[in-house]
Amino acid sequence: MRPRLRARPHQHLHRRTPHHASVDSGGPAGSILLSAYPLSDERVIPAVMGMPGATAEIAGRPVRVQLAHPMPPLPGQVDVWKRELGRIRKAAAGRPPDTPMLLAGDFNASQDHHAFRAILRAGHVQDAARVASTSRTPTWPTEGPLPPYVQIDHVLVSDHFSVAGLRFPALTGSDHRAVLADLDLRGAR
Repeated sequence: MRPRLRARPHQHLHRRTPHHASVDSGGPAGSILLSAYPLSDERVIPAVMGMPGATAEIAGRPVRVQLAHPMPPLPGQVDVWKRELGRIRKAAAGRPPDTPMLLAGDFNASQDHHAFRAILRAGHVQDAARVASTSRTPTWPTEGPLPPYVQIDHVLVSDHFSVAGLRFPALTGSDHRAVLADLDLRGAR
C-alpha cells in the first residue's frame, strides 16, 4: 500500500502526509493511517481487518489517533463484530483523559447500534457529524441498485476538539462516501 501512495498520482498525498502507521495486508485487511505530524507509540487493535493507531505529536502535544474497521455484522460474524467493537471501546476508554483523541473509520455500525453508543460513552468522545448537525448522512452503500441509506463511517473526537465542519464527498472506486472533518485542537499548542 505504501509504495502505491508514493507513485503518481498520489505523490502529493505522500508529500503532505509523510508519517504513517499501518497494517500491511491485501484488500480490506490492510489499512494505513497517514499523518502530516510525526507518529509514535504505534498500536494495532486486534481485528480481522487492519485497525492501526498511533500518537501524533501536534505542536508538541500528544494526540491519540486510531483507525476503526471492525468486521461487518453479517450472518455468522455478529460475534466477531461485537468483539471488535468492544476492543475499539476499550482502546478509547484506555487513553489518559487529558490526551486528545481522534477515532475514525468504517465502524460498520450506526448511531442506532448499542455497541457504537458504548464507544461514545466509554471513550468520552462524540460523533463529529452530530456536533456539526449532519448526523445520519448516509455513507454506505454507494455502489449498487440502492442509494446510500446508513451512516456507518464516523469521525469521533474527544472534547479537546471543536468541529468547524463536516463533508461527505463521493470516493471513486469505493462503496463508501468519505467523511472529511474540519477540526480544531483546543487549548495550548
